[in-house]
Amino acid sequence: MDKLFSFLKKLIPKKLFKAAVPAYHYLLSWSAALYYSFPAEKMIVIGVTGTIGKTTTSYLLLRTLKECGFKVGLTSTAIFNDGEKEWLNDKRMTMVGRFFLQGLLAKMAKNGCQIAIVETTSEGIRQFRHKFINYDWLIFTGLFPEHIESHGGFENYKKAKGKLFEHLKNCSLQYVDDKFKVCRSKSGLKKLDLNRIKKTIIANIDDENAAYFLSFWAEEKIGFTTRDKIDLLAENLPENLQIEKYSEIKTEEQGVSFQAFGKKIQLSLLGEFNAANAMAAACVARLAEKNIEKIIAGLNSVKGIAGRMEKIDKGQPFTVIVDYAFEPNSLGKLYDTIEKFPHNRIINVLGSAGGGRDVARRPKLGLLAGKRADIVIITNEDPYDDDPILIIEQIGAGAETAGKKVNFDLFKIPDRREAIRKAISIAEEGDLVLISGKGSEQLMMMANGEKIPWDDREVAREEIKNLVTCNT
Repeated sequence: MDKLFSFLKKLIPKKLFKAAVPAYHYLLSWSAALYYSFPAEKMIVIGVTGTIGKTTTSYLLLRTLKECGFKVGLTSTAIFNDGEKEWLNDKRMTMVGRFFLQGLLAKMAKNGCQIAIVETTSEGIRQFRHKFINYDWLIFTGLFPEHIESHGGFENYKKAKGKLFEHLKNCSLQYVDDKFKVCRSKSGLKKLDLNRIKKTIIANIDDENAAYFLSFWAEEKIGFTTRDKIDLLAENLPENLQIEKYSEIKTEEQGVSFQAFGKKIQLSLLGEFNAANAMAAACVARLAEKNIEKIIAGLNSVKGIAGRMEKIDKGQPFTVIVDYAFEPNSLGKLYDTIEKFPHNRIINVLGSAGGGRDVARRPKLGLLAGKRADIVIITNEDPYDDDPILIIEQIGAGAETAGKKVNFDLFKIPDRREAIRKAISIAEEGDLVLISGKGSEQLMMMANGEKIPWDDREVAREEIKNLVTCNT
């Protein structure tokens, strides 16, 4: 069906289509929901949005709810799960096409899922992909500049996210039975005999933009924070805000730990920022399951997330980590984490997306990598129709500003495999190779719509194997 709409789109004159773009996207979303009989009405739907932490929060929530005995589905940047099987997102898109998205929700409902988790993006919202999805609980993880050029400024980006929260008021009320299955009133069954699900917003109130997202209507509002004192009035936070606190965040050998709900929570994930992701997941899980021990067990069960601080170990004498971080803020947090690992040199392979995506961040990425990595290797990421050499030069300019010298501790290698091979070939015992920007993405986006099958993790494994073979 998506292909049919794409074909019809080509038949419409460009000027006419441009004027009709909002209506086109809205109609496409409605058609997809209608085609699949509005599957979001058959489950409790959790929307997860923010600039960072969406995918990790979504996956932690999936595993936690499953540990608590619920059947759950997920659509996210990294992973799809229809309640029966789980696979890597191979669409190179977080909020996938309307017909695929509604079809996946329909599969979740058919498979008996009680809950669906939908990672929801600003680009998806702008194209009305959130419409005709009946959300019940919304999570705000945090916000900072991303897709700024696409949206025309940070405020527009924030308002695009805000439309999801505005949408919550228009979502119909849901009722569940004692097995947490969504029910409709039937003969002899009164709504009073069912449990009504309260429309709820859960927000990271350590983020300065939280007040904006909490200003939208919701029956319940929950904020999580590391701070001891919160002045609701001074911070423009709602008076009815329920606050959950967490503290004592520590990096330990096996991951990160923190205190919350009167308990110690030990994650097997690297990075102190994952404490916030786990808190978001825990706050939502408590809406469905009151037993905190089950929730903690669910959080503890997650041993890793594809392409998120993922270690690639093929017996090499140095560390290789693949991560999705593709913009300065998330890359900075990534450095904060890996710098705590025992290491000699840090070798960072990175690039930046084309397609008109946030050109301004390119030199910032180079500057950050130039300051914090010992060796920087700049390569292609997803150039789309932009000149890949120009992208590399713009990133390189930032690295050179930080003091890096071309062909000494700064290398510009357009071919991403060759760049990864270079990093692995020069790595010595005790070094740390960081391959950032794509994580577990399964495609590389090239010019003229060409999509190349790709996986940084598999390429790294292959190149490590080749290195070992050459040295034996």
